[in-house]
Amino acid sequence: MNNKRQELILKYIRKQKLVSRSKLQTYISKIMSNKNSKITLLRDLNTLIAEGKIKKNGIAKNTVYTCVVPSTLETINVTAYFKKDIDKRILKSDYFNFDIWDNLHNLFTHKEKQDLAKFNKQYIKNKKELSPILLKKELERLSIEFSWKSSHIEGNTYSLLDTECLLKENVQAKGKKTEEAIMILNHKKALDFVYTDPVYFKKLSISKIEELHRLLVSGLNVNFGLRKNRVGITGTNYRPIDNIHQIRQSVEQLVKVINRTENPLEKALIAILMISYIQPFEDGNKRSARILGNALLLANSYCPLSYRSVNETNYKKATILFYEQNNATYFKNLFVEQFKQAIKKYF
Repeated sequence: MNNKRQELILKYIRKQKLVSRSKLQTYISKIMSNKNSKITLLRDLNTLIAEGKIKKNGIAKNTVYTCVVPSTLETINVTAYFKKDIDKRILKSDYFNFDIWDNLHNLFTHKEKQDLAKFNKQYIKNKKELSPILLKKELERLSIEFSWKSSHIEGNTYSLLDTECLLKENVQAKGKKTEEAIMILNHKKALDFVYTDPVYFKKLSISKIEELHRLLVSGLNVNFGLRKNRVGITGTNYRPIDNIHQIRQSVEQLVKVINRTENPLEKALIAILMISYIQPFEDGNKRSARILGNALLLANSYCPLSYRSVNETNYKKATILFYEQNNATYFKNLFVEQFKQAIKKYF
């Protein structure tokens, strides 16, 4: 985590695009009255360079700095943001921001990618050491907990034990709606589909995304395919695209971005955020996003997430922040935490 001065430096470079060291020194001195020597500034700049957040061009007096980390990762005070009434929050864009594609890169620094790859090596090692029977049990456990939590995020009232009983014994919980059972069963079907042939999602297409969505909403009175009508989202004034042609173009662009992105975690994070942001279907978008994220991770030999310990309110806040400010930082932190938790809890 960067200190306040480093965050100010990042924000200034991002805004100015190209900044000299002298301009940075002047700016920081105006904002912060103490501890702003040339040596301190150089130390902060070198830290940001080492983290892969900025880069340096030129030498001596001709040295300039540019930002590597996109605006989607700016620091934001989440508590202060959500203290504001929904109608008093100023959105970056009330509607879909078509410029967002330029910021869907370098969501993880080089160091973060290295550190998370080390975590994933432990997952691969653990998997290899499991017998086929134990591996099957671990996948089943993850499937049950993912199906429960993903459904719970969407308002499903089944408990984890209810979910286990439903998926293992096909016994519906008393006093619960049939639709809730179908939602959970559909999660399991979609995950089983992904497990059967994970390499299938190595290269993404619109039709593959639609396949996952169809499995998730089957029997829930939801139309298949890209939506033709406008949708609203509870808890935010953000309005997704309402034109079928622009929806299709946006999903096509998303497929291109994911296919050209190399890092598996970055692929999954982009998929989860952007399917939720585009809202290509009339219902089941966030469920589809989470399943797709896991499909991309599994296709690239990375550990899938169950989201078992995620706080539903924090998950919703993180998603709304991306809707309203195109800010991915809070969601990224949540995502990384759940990735690490999955490696510790399963396999």
